[in-house]
Amino acid sequence: MSDLYGDLDTRAAAVAAQVVRWRQYLHEHPELSDRETENAALITTHPKSLGLDDIRTDVAGHGVVGMLRGGLPGDRVVALRADVDALPVPDLCGVPLASHVVDQTLVTGVRLHAQVGYDHLSGALAPG
Repeated sequence: MSDLYGDLDTRAAAVAAQVVRWRQYLHEHPELSDRETENAALITTHPKSLGLDDIRTDVAGHGVVGMLRGGLPGDRVVALRADVDALPVPDLCGVPLASHVVDQTLVTGVRLHAQVGYDHLSGALAPG
């Protein structure tokens, strides 16, 4: 079992810097609900770079759905959901990665959903 944990740690470390950059970008460039054009484009780019060929865009507006199929037979599915819509409130956090957009903030819960989704996708598809 310790080899599994070591492998997970290695894979997580390999993508950590990029995951932090995505988090910072999403936080600095929030987009209100039904206006998430740039962030949807960002979210679409990464799965395509990893070879996911079944990516659907403009789902219910600006939604993105990527299908990751396993190599084993069966009908089990793992679904990951991530939100990136901001709230129309000023970002008063005062940290370097605060919103660059006036009166739009990607709040913690929303950012967490987006980040966990991207973390899982990066970890699931990381070379190794």
